[in-house]
Amino acid sequence: MSRISHIALDDANLPPPTPEIEQERKVAMFDLMEENTFDLPKRDDRQVPDGPYRVGLSIREKRLVFAVATESDDPAAEFHLSLSPFRQVVKDYWAICESYFDAVKNMPPSQIETIDMARRGIHNEGARILEERLQGKAVIDTDTARRLFTLVCVLHFGT
Repeated sequence: MSRISHIALDDANLPPPTPEIEQERKVAMFDLMEENTFDLPKRDDRQVPDGPYRVGLSIREKRLVFAVATESDDPAAEFHLSLSPFRQVVKDYWAICESYFDAVKNMPPSQIETIDMARRGIHNEGARILEERLQGKAVIDTDTARRLFTLVCVLHFGT
């Protein structure tokens, strides 16, 4: 199975992230680079270059864009996903994250744990949607989907 060797977010047109959002982004990118599974499925009609891959994530014209290139930066694939299936889960994720960030500052550990469990549940739902949307376009595992979903949320911030 191949992997992502480099990931870039095109967040140039987004508002500056809060410290919490910046931390979420850094952790997701670090974890993604430490361990991930990402491969382009073979197609009958064309040759698919082997990984590892360089992936650029952006939002263009209200679509999530994955620009995939080889290690030598030759284009390998580009796919555009509608953001509609992600809207509610991203909104819910940021709402629960805000509650979590507030809880960490003033609540006892038991309440923080409860909020974190809810946050993980929403995060898993977002990862599941991403896996579904990438079906036939890219092969990823659940942990990779979770980390990529976090980055989708970062790109969605302020849009």
